[in-house]
Amino acid sequence: MATHDSFNLDPFWDDEYKLLDYRKEEFNDTTSLMHWIGMGHTGPFGGYMCDMRSPQPSWNQRIMNFFEKYEHWKNIGTSYYCMEPGATLPDHVDTYKRYIELHNLQGKENTIRRAVVFLEDWQSGHYAECCGEPYVKWKRGFTLVWDWDAPHMAGNIGMTNRYTLQITGHL
Repeated sequence: MATHDSFNLDPFWDDEYKLLDYRKEEFNDTTSLMHWIGMGHTGPFGGYMCDMRSPQPSWNQRIMNFFEKYEHWKNIGTSYYCMEPGATLPDHVDTYKRYIELHNLQGKENTIRRAVVFLEDWQSGHYAECCGEPYVKWKRGFTLVWDWDAPHMAGNIGMTNRYTLQITGHL
């Protein structure tokens, strides 16, 4: 059964995340995409990412160290995410395809965890939901953590970009 939790990470970062080399990547679950389109969603789906294949902020290791020390995660990967106004990610469960292959976790998917750190205070139109629980009005540093199979969604129907940091690891 999917579970999730939240906590507040003390913000220590600057705006360096806004200057990263963000790239649009297609959502990698075609089954979910077809389902969303069949339900009438028109996209754009998702946003722009800057993952560990590109330079990360100078303070990125500090966040990774936190998850290693306090959450006891292994093989941590980070991906900065910019969701532009109008973008959505309707209800879905992440597939972790690349992560599972990279860390040889076939059959051990239940050990995978994901966290999303909200890098800025909530702004009107920004939305997150996990396991059916909606989140708005967050403060910078608010962090959602969920099990590998937790359904979640995100959207930006506001007027400003929505910046988050996605962290993946396993126990």
